[in-house]
Amino acid sequence: MRITFRLILSLIVGVTLVALVFSYLQVQQEERQLMEETERRAAVLAESLQESIEPLLDAKTSKNLQRIVERFGNRERLSGVAIYDQNVVSYLELSGVPYTGCNPRGLMLARDKPLAKKILHYHRIAIPEFITVPVGRSVKRPKELSFPLFVKSVSEEASRGISQASIVDDDNKLQERVAFIHERVGTGALIERYIDGRELYVGVLGNRRVQIFPVWELDLSKMPDEARRIATERVKWSRAYQTKYGIRSGEAQGLPEGATEKIKEIARRTYSILGLSGYARIDLRLDPAGELYVLEANPNPQIAKSEDFADSAERAGLSYEALLQRILGLGLRWHPPVIPTTRTVSMPSRVGE
Repeated sequence: MRITFRLILSLIVGVTLVALVFSYLQVQQEERQLMEETERRAAVLAESLQESIEPLLDAKTSKNLQRIVERFGNRERLSGVAIYDQNVVSYLELSGVPYTGCNPRGLMLARDKPLAKKILHYHRIAIPEFITVPVGRSVKRPKELSFPLFVKSVSEEASRGISQASIVDDDNKLQERVAFIHERVGTGALIERYIDGRELYVGVLGNRRVQIFPVWELDLSKMPDEARRIATERVKWSRAYQTKYGIRSGEAQGLPEGATEKIKEIARRTYSILGLSGYARIDLRLDPAGELYVLEANPNPQIAKSEDFADSAERAGLSYEALLQRILGLGLRWHPPVIPTTRTVSMPSRVGE
């Protein structure tokens, strides 16, 4: 009887280990596929950039651009710093070369998520409460920042480093996840209050006068009951995972009365406050109580056909071809605002409020 029990226990342990190993290998394979796809897209974008604007440049500028493109297209990703795209755009702007997408100042503000949140909070745009933990620092959680908490990179995009483990419910898990962001992602950690609710996206197109697209929603309702409804790396990029759990996006349905207009106005204000131009996507959360929170602003989002931005534009009456033409036109018409330097402008202060 004892031998039989030990045999059964050994079989259970063996099967469990095999399942764990298989799950780990599957996740590793998906991560490799995601990285390969990201690198492939970067290389295509780099080649397209060079082919499009090189004929407009003189020999010296063209040579410098070649160096930038070579670094952008390889695995170094501009020395490993994701926010360096603003420097490429700055170079183009200084060279007098038209470009599509957001201006360098808007990119700088939006890519620095903590800074963008502080600016939005100053302008009374609701955001989740948050703190940051730079690389090399330990977590000191204020008592008023209560669990559950969402831990992510301060600057990375495309949900890099975000998984179900990003939502933590105690201090031990919080320490572990911050260490993961520091060591595996290589950036500081942003810790914010987790907002349960609906994931909403709003596309904005324009420079100083903008068009707001219909409110879009990432439907996560068919995910397992124990899973948090967040846009993880697998949710965004794994087609198999999306198919398995019926994850899709489309125009938001059944919003509370007046919510659509409020969401669009918040998106418009966020776009203007951060000085964005060209096109962007504003990410929001609508909690069960009907409160709206801006999560982040994403200048230059994915505009491939059948992606959220292009689909919402089509719903607004812009065909894909017309959308691309508008983006090109906005880039050709963009000029940096002239800031007066001959007089001092007093700025209001809210210190002490």
